[in-house]
Amino acid sequence: MKLATRAQQLEPSATLAAAAKAKALKAEGADILNLTVGEPDFPTPEAIRQAAIAAIESGKASYYTPAGGISQLRTAVVNHLATYYDLNYETNQVIVTDGAKFALYLLFQALLDEGDEVIIPAPYWVSYGEQVKLALGKPVYISSQQSSDFKVTVAQLEAARTARTKLLILNSPSNPTGMIYTKDELLTIGNWAVEHDILIVSDDIYGRLVYNQNEFTAIATLSEAIRRQTVIINGVSKTYAMTGWRIGYAVGDEQLIQAMNAIASQSTSNPVAVSQYAAIEALSGDQTAAATMRQAFEERLNTIFPKVAALPGVQIKKPQGAFYLFPNIKETMALCGYEQVSRWVEDLLLEAHVAVVSGEGFGACEHIRISYAADLATLEAAIERMHQFIQRKIAQRQM
Repeated sequence: MKLATRAQQLEPSATLAAAAKAKALKAEGADILNLTVGEPDFPTPEAIRQAAIAAIESGKASYYTPAGGISQLRTAVVNHLATYYDLNYETNQVIVTDGAKFALYLLFQALLDEGDEVIIPAPYWVSYGEQVKLALGKPVYISSQQSSDFKVTVAQLEAARTARTKLLILNSPSNPTGMIYTKDELLTIGNWAVEHDILIVSDDIYGRLVYNQNEFTAIATLSEAIRRQTVIINGVSKTYAMTGWRIGYAVGDEQLIQAMNAIASQSTSNPVAVSQYAAIEALSGDQTAAATMRQAFEERLNTIFPKVAALPGVQIKKPQGAFYLFPNIKETMALCGYEQVSRWVEDLLLEAHVAVVSGEGFGACEHIRISYAADLATLEAAIERMHQFIQRKIAQRQM
């Protein structure tokens, strides 16, 4: 059997691959501390679960829904954006999807022709480039440095722009770095995109997970012209501990949303009905549980950051949002006698039973990603094991 070229060239998700390896070792009996996947360790809040149960018991979750989501949920998305970001949209500008990941997939399928270019700042979420390639587009990566808080400038964007540039992906707060673009930085980027008719794909999935008095700015709020030039990608997975429910959404130009809707109708038919009713409660109901979880992530960040920063050789910037640390371990690897971050990560898992993700999948070959979407005891134990692993490797080299 000869597979399609697109399937042969597709890179698997680095985060899911790392998580699968950790789970396999755990199934064999190893005491694995898994800090790979960006998945809150909290159960979905009770009110959301009860809304799902009520939808099942009433029978309304038993049937197909519109491909782009039930009207009540699209209305909840519109109201949510108006309440938290002062953004005004109509329900025909909203599509509900099987997770925010599928919203991105639909977007690229709806917009990209073969050879169209998408600018992706690095470090980047692992699926951006692969999804662009699935749509026959060309990912154009722009490097950013830890010294500049992992943010790109308009000068870099302009240097990367060609006649085929169609989209720019912005993810703030970022996965994997946790850094946030300021209002002024976003305004400059937004005006550049408007000037050159480049659509901004604003991945706002971590916009409610911001810590230590830092602020998230939705780029679509900065001017009417920028709003028209932006499509918002978001969902309920991270803020509401609903990763398994698979509900995301996209908001933007009506023509684009309807094109995405048509593709969805021929692929998944509709998002899971019961999950949609749960998501209505998540977006429209009491937000106390979400606030409590956000506070817990902030506490974890403030507790473990200095411990990770103190690891031998580590260089790190304190994240402002999301729930990841993204330390540079170039010096650490040198102390331990390694040249490749993937090999260091592999040995950390096999010898210390701590699972993290190699930065190579994020376009940053000197970094690792550590998820602090795990309980504090697990995080502290994992960091202690990392410290012992590093010290042991240093000692072995000195023998």
